Amino acid sequence: MKTIGMLEFTSICRGIEACDAMVKAGDVTLITAKTACPGKYMILVTGDVGAVKSAVEAGEAVGKQYVVDRLVLANAHPQTIRSVQGFQDVEFFDALGVMEFYSLTSAVSAADAAVKSGLVQLIEIRLGMAIGGKAFVTLTGDVGSVKAAIEAGKRISAKEGLLLESVVIPSPTKELYDALL
Repeated sequence: MKTIGMLEFTSICRGIEACDAMVKAGDVTLITAKTACPGKYMILVTGDVGAVKSAVEAGEAVGKQYVVDRLVLANAHPQTIRSVQGFQDVEFFDALGVMEFYSLTSAVSAADAAVKSGLVQLIEIRLGMAIGGKAFVTLTGDVGSVKAAIEAGKRISAKEGLLLESVVIPSPTKELYDALL
């Protein structure tokens, strides 16, 4: 299952109703369905491309004007899928890259582009909880790879204009990494 489908809503009620429609619409696995700040609701599913597209379309049909953003990410990198599920299996720490977004879906697509760009590991894709509805991505690798990954993520998000800020920290302290985990 390498496709991620995601919907972001301004209405919690419509989001919950859309989640039910999405799961019923196709052979998808629900990764998460939950509230996000400020009063938004997000749904993430995975499955094959056709099933995920059908699920997202069904969710959009229910959510209508409450849909903030949508994503169908075919061929998602395995690290992207693990990160949106909340798994962190970082094997090494080196330079630190951070990207901050206004949109939850933008963070997922930028993280996927970043991890596909080179030898980096995603640390986290944080989606909207206790951060005012924004999202951020953290990743690590050698300085050159992290810079390339951040640039790849910025290129993807530039189309939507929802990237707020990004940074590469060449030699972060161990205390900073401990705080991120």
